[in-house]
Amino acid sequence: MSRVQLGAVLSFGLMLLLGGGRADALPGQTTEEVGAWIQAHPTLRPASGEKLLVRKNDSAAQRFTFQASVLAPGKVIPAGDPSIIRSERLSIFDMINGVTRNRLDESLRVIYGLDVYQDYERANLVYSYPGEATAYQARRRATPLMSALQGELRTGNRYAYWTEIAQTRNGSAYAGHVVVFLKSDLNKLETELRNR
Repeated sequence: MSRVQLGAVLSFGLMLLLGGGRADALPGQTTEEVGAWIQAHPTLRPASGEKLLVRKNDSAAQRFTFQASVLAPGKVIPAGDPSIIRSERLSIFDMINGVTRNRLDESLRVIYGLDVYQDYERANLVYSYPGEATAYQARRRATPLMSALQGELRTGNRYAYWTEIAQTRNGSAYAGHVVVFLKSDLNKLETELRNR
């Protein structure tokens, strides 16, 4: 994939490819349905052999990953029905342009369309981190990773959402992800994030 093509995948320009359409594959659907949707998706355009995991990269400095999984987000626990997708994660790593919350939001809109994006935008905030206590503990214990991860959990009418960005000490962010997942897995993930 050329730098120009990767830039198209990683930039806001992606929204022009899908417009405001409706997503055809989401958590709760079968692996076959989601696999077919990924294969036909004009933005994801998987390589030969890619089914539920799509990787786009131009160099070690820029990567985009989309992964559909039968597992709930967070710590691995035995899956329920192994034919049902429980979560879908899009991750961006970009040392050239950086990663912002707006960029993750727009990437979600481009991949899933307007319906899911609006559900995400209207979703209620469940948990946001790091809190003041976590930031204080991170400074006291000299564990900067605790305060470098900034994220939140939201619950919408249709799905739950987890966004997270990792910042460097100087405040730059080069990596982030958005996970769309079944609302039934929200309490599990919230507990895990609060107990990190």
